[in-house]
Amino acid sequence: MQEFLKNFSLEGKVAWVTGASYGLGLAYAVAFAQSGAKVVFNDINRELVDKGLEEYRKFGIDAFGAVCDVTKEDQVKDFVAQVEKNVGTIDILVNNAGIIKRIPMIDMTVEQWNQVIDVDLTGPFICSKAVLPAMIKKGSGKIINACSMMSEFGRETVSAYAAAKGGLKMLTRNICSEYGQYNIQCNAIGPGYIATPQTAPLREKQPDGSMHPFDRFIRSKTPAQRWGKTEDLMGLAVFLASPASDFINGQVIYIDGGITAYIGQDPGNLDPSKMQDVD
Repeated sequence: MQEFLKNFSLEGKVAWVTGASYGLGLAYAVAFAQSGAKVVFNDINRELVDKGLEEYRKFGIDAFGAVCDVTKEDQVKDFVAQVEKNVGTIDILVNNAGIIKRIPMIDMTVEQWNQVIDVDLTGPFICSKAVLPAMIKKGSGKIINACSMMSEFGRETVSAYAAAKGGLKMLTRNICSEYGQYNIQCNAIGPGYIATPQTAPLREKQPDGSMHPFDRFIRSKTPAQRWGKTEDLMGLAVFLASPASDFINGQVIYIDGGITAYIGQDPGNLDPSKMQDVD
């Protein structure tokens, strides 16, 4: 059994998680470090990088962090060169950096559209392109893209985000198709609705003690009847980054409590007394 479990180890690997100063990216990176990997990350400005380094120190992780805009190819190339010089060749890439703009399509400017597409789709293309040559030379590598349920579903006000995540799903499949022959696996994680500080206002009780309408809506669409936790994502991230997943390629795996498999129920039928809290 112990020999088999070694397939899940990331010992000696270098894992780059983009935009991993906080949130889901931080959770992926912590999981990798706890599985033996050396963690490197970037973010858009020095303040976020310093914030991230402080968070990693709280976990006892000596991470390498630097400022890098994933939409700027010259900055990405420079970051990869820094990592190769100071840490080692990148074995694992998680394209986590992303933004969303909740704007009705007819009100969204082309500039706003392009910004979302640049970060959420072009950024993963640039970062993947930067690490693939070394992975090809080494004969192994893992790329994990941060897709979303919006790579499957549409929803009002997220046209650019959904288009980018749908494109990222197909980029995942195409990287698999082009580079699987080099023992490179490219898969994607599709998180459902996750309880984070950013989503906390959507779960707050109303002044009359009732559930927030959006909280009720999400729970009614989720068989688990709860929001996900960042910990729910960590196991799959390690699995997809490890040798245990070497014959899984081009897949999007959703961690959503069953929401993509369920048509949902009338929100009015929910029984709050039977629900799990995650905060």
